[in-house]
Amino acid sequence: MKRAFDILVGVVFLALLSPVLIAIALVVRLRLGSPVLFRQTRPGLKGAPFEILKFRTMTDDRDGDGNLLPDAERLTRFGRFLRASSLDELPELWNVVRGDMSLVGPRPLLMEYLPLYDEEQARRHDVRPGITGLAQINGRNAITWEEKFAHDVWYVDHQSLWLDLKILVLTVGAVLRPRGISADNYTTMTYFEGSKNVSAQSRKH
Repeated sequence: MKRAFDILVGVVFLALLSPVLIAIALVVRLRLGSPVLFRQTRPGLKGAPFEILKFRTMTDDRDGDGNLLPDAERLTRFGRFLRASSLDELPELWNVVRGDMSLVGPRPLLMEYLPLYDEEQARRHDVRPGITGLAQINGRNAITWEEKFAHDVWYVDHQSLWLDLKILVLTVGAVLRPRGISADNYTTMTYFEGSKNVSAQSRKH
């Protein structure tokens, strides 16, 4: 039932939001250049890799040696707006329709984190990753990694259509009152280096 719900809602929202998607794509192209979409390999169900789609929020500005500038310097005002409003996540609806993701589930993180999870944390991959999830309505990037993973695993153990509906409704409120978009002193979130090594210093990225 969850998969059928994802497909139905994903297709409907892609159709209804197509004018918004086109408008954002045009503005991204004008302000940030090409490509319009940010693509990155992320771990999905059981850790299987897939390509996540988002609207681009950063420039390709580089230093004199040709290296990309830090994220904070490449993130534009328009990019911050897209992230704060979560509009940059809208292309993930296509990931949902394709079966890479679900509307609700643990957020897909980086492939390089996979070997860093302990056995309990790794259970977050027992379900498809989501556009939104329990952690996103309970602090987003302002909470610790341990808190995020605790929310993710709790969701895995208690998932239901009614819980998904509740999270989706609460996500609307979280988007309208954006908080926790970034961890302190970071563009988004600290870098996860494994629970045993997490400290204020080791998280610097």
